[in-house]
Amino acid sequence: MTPDAKAVGIHPGEKNGITLITKKTKHHNRPAANKNEVNFGGDKSNQKIFKAIVNYTAKQGYRADLRAEAVARASAIRQSQRTKKDTPEKKLRGVKARKAAEKV
Repeated sequence: MTPDAKAVGIHPGEKNGITLITKKTKHHNRPAANKNEVNFGGDKSNQKIFKAIVNYTAKQGYRADLRAEAVARASAIRQSQRTKKDTPEKKLRGVKARKAAEKV
């Protein structure tokens, strides 16, 4: 088996989910048949998705460094899928707050 016979890919899925794509060692000359896709929905917690990625890749015999990179990428994708909160207005402090209170 060549060193690049196995590969792991993480891509954003539908509805804030994640898709795990792994390369199979069989059918290396058939591009349509040499990949396996697993979808994790957006309703699952991050910890469950990361654990599932680790378990799947470990049971399939992927290298530990590929596992760590896959979890890091999944984490970055999940972070980017979160909705951003609006920044609250700055509160006046000290002298400026006292001056604003005197005006009111």
